[in-house]
Amino acid sequence: MKKIMSFKELDILSEKFSDYAEENTTIALIGDLGTGKTTFTKTFAKKLGVEESIKSPTFNYVLEYFSGRLPLYHFDVYRLCRAEEIYEVGYEDYLNSGGIVLIEWADIIKSELPKEYIEIKLFYHEDETREVELRYIGNPVKEKEMLKYVGFSNWYCYKDRKCS
Repeated sequence: MKKIMSFKELDILSEKFSDYAEENTTIALIGDLGTGKTTFTKTFAKKLGVEESIKSPTFNYVLEYFSGRLPLYHFDVYRLCRAEEIYEVGYEDYLNSGGIVLIEWADIIKSELPKEYIEIKLFYHEDETREVELRYIGNPVKEKEMLKYVGFSNWYCYKDRKCS
């Protein structure tokens, strides 16, 4: 399902996902440079209770945060040449470690993502808005539950940006 969202609405969505996420949740963030992946991650982490300053792990591939409700493993795979390279940083160990795996540029490692994961695609729309597409890959029942939880299933936006 897709929606046009303001940055404020996107922050609210990120906070709802932080509340929704449970142990062993994988979130795949997909979008071009500047669409809001790192901003989404920072808002998500803050709502999760992460106290550290969130940085983009572009040169480390993964940064770990343990101060929140659950451990957060923040991946940025932009610099990978091949999807299989993700295993060089212990990727498989993070997937079922009881935390949340959040991956920026996840389309680069799509072949290596788990069977079930949350996919969030961010697209440019206008200067102050983004088009957002949400899916729960591999589990249609969880997708319906997720869309309802984050308030995405019954959202209608009109040309004047009034949404209900």
